[in-house]
Amino acid sequence: MSRWPDEAARAALRSYRAAPPGDRLHVLVRWLSCPFPPVVEVLPSTGRVLEVGCGHGLFSGYLARRSPGLRVRGVDIDADKIAVAATSLPPDDGRLEFAVGEPGSVPDGPWDAVVLVDVLYLLDEAGQRALLASCAAALAPGGLLVVKDMDTRPRWKARWNAAQEALSVRVLGITAGSREFTFVPPDERARWLVAAGLRDVRASRLDRGRVHPHHLLVARAPG
Repeated sequence: MSRWPDEAARAALRSYRAAPPGDRLHVLVRWLSCPFPPVVEVLPSTGRVLEVGCGHGLFSGYLARRSPGLRVRGVDIDADKIAVAATSLPPDDGRLEFAVGEPGSVPDGPWDAVVLVDVLYLLDEAGQRALLASCAAALAPGGLLVVKDMDTRPRWKARWNAAQEALSVRVLGITAGSREFTFVPPDERARWLVAAGLRDVRASRLDRGRVHPHHLLVARAPG
């Protein structure tokens, strides 16, 4: 799985050229460390997509550029990151927007897809399950809920990831949220998705050749 930015990624990264140097470095490292392309590939190519916990907006910006048939909205509780996202240069056709969100809330749908990329671990188990249920409830009939998060195995990758997150959240303050992390096995989260009324749950690993235990869950709303 190549980490070299494709054309859409290069355009998304260039859009931050007016951002402070620290933010530009952050989004570059984010691209290099997270497998965005396979997440985009499971999402629909048309319709309305919501990213919950979008941070600086890199994934939303990349998605909007990879899929011209989508309207993309990114929300995050961190107003400073949303300010950076909102000042990045969007595609010219107005298909990308950002907003500050309330903790645990999901903007009203219906959404053809809702995606969360490395967000849930900042909540406790009850908070994670409640947020996933809210995302599921906001989907249009047949809509997709896509969750890219970290697995708890292999253990060495999980330990490496936990150490890096501790540095980002507790020391550098890069990521807003709880100072305690809750990494839940994907099988357990898959059961939560079924309990929330979703079906056709699919799981896949995205960590080949990477030091982080990336994992993907995809589930579909009835209809």
